[in-house]
Amino acid sequence: MKILYGVQGTGNGHIARARAMAEAFQKQDGIQVDFVFSGREREKYFSMESFNGYRSFSGLTFNSHCGKVDYIKTATNNNLLELFQDINSLNVKDYDLVLNDFEPISAWAAKKHKVPCIGISHQNAFRFQVPKKGFGLMDKTIIHHFAPSDFQLGLHWYHFEQPILPPIVHTCAQNTVTEEAFILVYLPFEDLKQVADLLQRFSDHSFRCYHPDVRDADDIGNVQFRPLSFSSFQGDLSRCQGVIANGGFELPSEALSLGKKLLLKPLNGQFEQQSNVATLEYLGLGSAMLELEAGTIRKWLGEQKPDPIRYPDVAGAISDWVIEGDWHQQEALSQKLWKQVDFPSHITHLLD
Repeated sequence: MKILYGVQGTGNGHIARARAMAEAFQKQDGIQVDFVFSGREREKYFSMESFNGYRSFSGLTFNSHCGKVDYIKTATNNNLLELFQDINSLNVKDYDLVLNDFEPISAWAAKKHKVPCIGISHQNAFRFQVPKKGFGLMDKTIIHHFAPSDFQLGLHWYHFEQPILPPIVHTCAQNTVTEEAFILVYLPFEDLKQVADLLQRFSDHSFRCYHPDVRDADDIGNVQFRPLSFSSFQGDLSRCQGVIANGGFELPSEALSLGKKLLLKPLNGQFEQQSNVATLEYLGLGSAMLELEAGTIRKWLGEQKPDPIRYPDVAGAISDWVIEGDWHQQEALSQKLWKQVDFPSHITHLLD
């Protein structure tokens, strides 16, 4: 089987999922997977060793400024003519299947040439009856038409009685968790100076801050600044006492599997992040911070860490399901995987 895998490159969470899926498919016989990424400039990707020979396109992305979506910059920076040209030029006819993580070029090329397409993303969970915040008509349109697919696998932290799947996380790190006295900070959509000024107010705590604007490692007082690096970040994630981040999906999923407490600030104007943070707060799995605010951080620093949630090997199960070829049947896959998840007792009681 020859598969083209399209990945939204604007967020590192999409890439982390694709990395786990790449490793799962490498264990299968007779499978060739080629990767396409879009949403950022090629030179801004990092730690892409798992995607040998990948291709990249500009695609569509959003722009932000100081923790808010910049709609004007988003509209002016996206080139629709180039998008249509890339859709027309991408060869999907030589593939048996297109897998897609919210990536528009491969999805629309598959639709145009009638190649089967399976969407695997957190965004697909919002097609179902799951908690949503700030979800309007435009958001619904984007979820259903930004990257169209014939079959959809949605990923979420809880099933909410819907045929969706648990998160895709790297389970191998769970056996080597240690802990050191620092908080991991990843707020890529926030202004770095504002983040630094805020963290330096807590001089009795140590923070390790990864940010796209950091070029070289530098320690200033109680804050250790680090450039983006997959391997270094993953190591610090396993060792930290807690995580302060924006409201994406993959990083909180990994933190939950490692038993790390979470403080999340959603990107203003982005319904997915607002929904994610509200959902984790509702489930009692994380705390919300709507602005960069010292009082919220101070309160959160005193909270106890949670028990880890052991999610199964979702990537491996999906790769088996893809090869089996009965793509209309998703309910059995969903039930099989959720039966392997042991939630904290308070979640079960909350949703009874």
